[in-house]
Amino acid sequence: MLTTTFAILGAALGASAHYTLPRVGSGSDWQQVRKADNWQNNGFVGDVTSESIRCFQASPAAASASYSVAAGSSVTYYANPSIYHPGPMQFYLAKVPDGESVDSWNGDGSVWFKIKQDQPNFGAQLSWPSDGKSSFDVPIPACIAPGSYLLRAEHIGLHVAQSQGGAQFYISCAQLEVTGGGSTEPSEKVSFPGAYSATDPGILININYPVPTSYQNPGPAVFSC
Repeated sequence: MLTTTFAILGAALGASAHYTLPRVGSGSDWQQVRKADNWQNNGFVGDVTSESIRCFQASPAAASASYSVAAGSSVTYYANPSIYHPGPMQFYLAKVPDGESVDSWNGDGSVWFKIKQDQPNFGAQLSWPSDGKSSFDVPIPACIAPGSYLLRAEHIGLHVAQSQGGAQFYISCAQLEVTGGGSTEPSEKVSFPGAYSATDPGILININYPVPTSYQNPGPAVFSC
């Protein structure tokens, strides 16, 4: 009964509590971030096998500019409005292949490596570092090669994730130009779709009752230099 009550409340509140991830750095909304399909309705992706799970776009729909950042420094990614639902923030990078342009490349294939993820604080209920926040510092690994990249931001709303397909994915992709750096090639790369299954323990999970004492983030381990 308690679980059902949480689910109903979560669904009702969720209808007016969605958000987008539209901006990096000092740019304006959707300037250096590719315009996601939820730019007007704040919707989410619910199917991890959909092409939308990559950058939440119907087409590459390039941003009007790329954001320049030095390897070893950080990018600030912004939510609008603040993150409302409980769940982890995760960030991935994918390097644009030689001969391709960031303006047209769609990020297909096993090219994505994870650079940051949240873990919850455990107690009477789970609390997440992203709760109520509207900006996130994303460290760019110091050892990766310079060049054009897509930076994929993802927040997973887990408030009604106790049923398959209930997890809500809020996603966008920024265009970066990484300067400096080194030549390290991340060994563990994944594709979107493909990286997640609807039954992964970090996606199909009841965070309300009984309250979990551990959490396994979906996707690969975080890359480090």
